[in-house]
This record gives sequence, structure tokens and C-alpha cells, in this order.
Amino acid sequence: MEKNHSLQKYQNTPEPNSKHGRGNQSSPPSVSFPVDSESYGITTGSAATAAALAALLSIKGKVSLVNIKTPMGCLDISVKSSQKIDDYSGRASVVKMPYHDPDVTINLEVQAEVRLQDKPDITIIGGEGVGRITKPGLQLPVGEVAINPVPREMIKSNLEDALPPGKGAEVKIIIPEGREIAHRTMNPRLGIVDGISVLGTTGIARSMNSESFEKSKKCQLDVALAEGYRQLVFVPGNIGEKLALKLLDVEYDQIIQMGNLVGYMLDEAKKSNISSLIILGHAGKLVKIAGGIFQTEHRLADGRREIITTHTGLVGGDRQTMEEVFNSNTTEDMMGILEREGLLEKVFNSIALSIQERCQERFDIKPEVLILKMDGTLLNSNHQVKLKTPG
Repeated sequence: MEKNHSLQKYQNTPEPNSKHGRGNQSSPPSVSFPVDSESYGITTGSAATAAALAALLSIKGKVSLVNIKTPMGCLDISVKSSQKIDDYSGRASVVKMPYHDPDVTINLEVQAEVRLQDKPDITIIGGEGVGRITKPGLQLPVGEVAINPVPREMIKSNLEDALPPGKGAEVKIIIPEGREIAHRTMNPRLGIVDGISVLGTTGIARSMNSESFEKSKKCQLDVALAEGYRQLVFVPGNIGEKLALKLLDVEYDQIIQMGNLVGYMLDEAKKSNISSLIILGHAGKLVKIAGGIFQTEHRLADGRREIITTHTGLVGGDRQTMEEVFNSNTTEDMMGILEREGLLEKVFNSIALSIQERCQERFDIKPEVLILKMDGTLLNSNHQVKLKTPG
């Protein structure tokens, strides 16, 4: 997923697609990436802006590099291709430079077609591969193309500087592979159809930036609230979502994927004044919350065996059982031991209660908790949730 970050300033030799700025006092400050530039890239918003500017400039001749203004400064961006269509229009394309991140838009080609107009306005439309908004709660109204406000402003401000006096332009942004890769993003569950979003708040993308992950997760909450839902279900991810739809009488948009950002999402839920909350998911994720772990990424925090072992002792498990649980490799293995000893439900009732207590203490939210096996078997019985009748 594409990410943005408030980039620090570095002093290095500039290279295409990232580096130095204009150098005059009226322009924003120049931006340079650090030596390890694989950590940084450009947003789809910067790529669209560069393509639009190159398309405009191509009316006068071939363009191989453009310099664009972004909220963080000026960037030189390589142009893959540019072509004059006629005396009033041109087209160009830019490829998002690779950087070290699982961003599905890396190496994506972004195209623009620009046609001059006699009126001094700049209009921006979406072509093939640019998504369209179908649900409320996002930064753009329903029916609008998914080109976010900052990229729109970047496109307009950069073209205004290059347009002939008294002229305006129509800009069409095209992402040939946008429709194909959209299913690998969160766009479908946010109600963005037919393509991807053109994003970016700084123009610069940085690998693994948690702030952008937070914003992408919160978008789900915004959509649910805008649609009038006040009873929500928080799940860790896709598996939890499928199990929630199987077990509960809820709508798809009531289910919010937290990822590993449990604490952040609970904090946002508290601010939103929702009326009720269910936390549902596989034991391997949810038991961490019982230990006060609200960022559940494995490399940052685990504690599953310690937590399950502790609750095994609290409900009467003997030392041998506790040692077996503690020395197990997986949560599923631990559950097998507890089931054999007749302690499975007791242990997970205790863990569910601890999850409620931790959420109450930290966020003043007392959710209903449903802890599941991977096959959807419910492990705890101390909840007040009405489940679907089987069959």
C-alpha cells in the first residue's frame, strides 16, 4: 500500500524521479532523498502530476524529465513517454519508481492526456483504471473519481504555472493496470470501484510508514459511520471478516479490519461514539490483547504462550499442563492440550474477560469478545452476542 511521510531534508546528488528542486526563491524548498533511496518513492499523486505536466509540455516538444511542486518541495521525475497529439493536446506517462515496500503501485504506469481550453479553468477527470467513489465517508463525494484532494491541487498548481496566458485545460488521468490491481488494495471494501485511487498528502512515499496504515484502516470506520452504522465488528483481517459474516447477522460494511493496529482502531472507535462493539477473531491474534498488547505485529510483540499459560493456571490447570502449553509451538497446539484436559472453554472465557478489562481500562470501551479457532469454532461462551442459527 502506498504510504506518505514528512520527509527530512538530506543533501545528496540528485537523481531522476526523486531528487533536486528548482533552486529559485519563489519555489518550495528542494527535496533530496538519503543515500539509501530505496526507502523512498513517489506517490501516485506525484506520478499523475508529473504525467499531466509532461503531457502539457509535450505540445511544444518531447519531454523526458519534469520538475513538479509538492507539499514537501520540488521533485525531478523521469517521463517514460510523451507525445504531441495536436496543437492543443498531448499525452505522457510516468512510472512510479521502485522502493523497498510492498506497495502494489510500485512500477505502475500512470498516464495523462491534457487538452487546452479557452476558459482559464483546469478540470480533472478519471479515465481507465482510476476508481470511482460509491460510498460516503471518504474525502470525496459519492460519484466522484478517486483522485484525492492533494493530488488534484498538485495537478492544478503545476499546470497553472505552465499554461499559456488565458488558457485552461482538461486533464484525464489513466492507469492502464488500475482495474487489475484494485482487488489487491482496500478499495473494494471502501466502495471504490473500477480502479485504484490516486493518493498522497506529501507527494513522497516512504516504506512501511505506520501513519498511512492507520489512515487506510480508519477509512473503513469512516465509511461505516457515514452509512449510519453504530454497532460494529472489529476483526484482525480477511479470515475474521469471513467468520463474522458466517456467524453474525451483520452487514459487510459493519465489519472493520483492524490489522495489527488494535489500539489505534479502538481509540478511533471511542472518538466516534459507537453504540456497541464486537471484537472477533482467531485466538492467535486476540490473546495478545489480553496481555495489554495493542499493536499485534509478531515482530513487535508476541506473548501468546505466556498469556495462555497464565490463564491455564488461573482456571486450575496443573503445573504439567502449564508447562506443556508454555512449550507448545503454535496456538492451535495449545488449544489441543487444553481441550484434552477439559480446560479449553474455561481458559478462553478467562482470556475474553481479560480482553474486555484491558479495553475498558485503556479506551473506556467494553466490547463483546468472540475468540475463534481457524475453522470458526467458538472458544469462549461468556458473551452476549446473538449468533446466526446454523443452516
